[in-house]
Amino acid sequence: MTKARDDLHAGGCLCGKIRYEVAGPLADIQLCHCSQCRKAQGSAFAANIPVTEAQLRFMPGAAEPVLFESSPGKTRAFCGQCGSPLFSRTTARPGVVRLRAGSLDEPSGAQLGFHIFADSHADWWALDDALPRFAERAPD
Repeated sequence: MTKARDDLHAGGCLCGKIRYEVAGPLADIQLCHCSQCRKAQGSAFAANIPVTEAQLRFMPGAAEPVLFESSPGKTRAFCGQCGSPLFSRTTARPGVVRLRAGSLDEPSGAQLGFHIFADSHADWWALDDALPRFAERAPD
């Protein structure tokens, strides 16, 4: 694992076959409670950090992520060896991926931002923090 600086953040999958770097400061973490994110993460929500594709660089020699179109226009990327979710992208936001915060080695500088699709949250997970909540998508 690599120590993160404010301008360079390293991460990868559980087995280490996929490694990446993100250049620049990290945006706020978006907690998505939609049913697709819950299923894809196997958890109450997905913790996503939007980054531009220009900021994201896969390390030389790293395995390629497996891509799965989970719904029309939405692709999810994961490791084909260990199954770790890495990011998703949508045609609605070209050039931007939603990096899975848990795949970062050290998410230094990342802060929780808000909940999206809060009306769809798992009934066994209490939304008991003071973060802003949006019933569906956050406004642009």
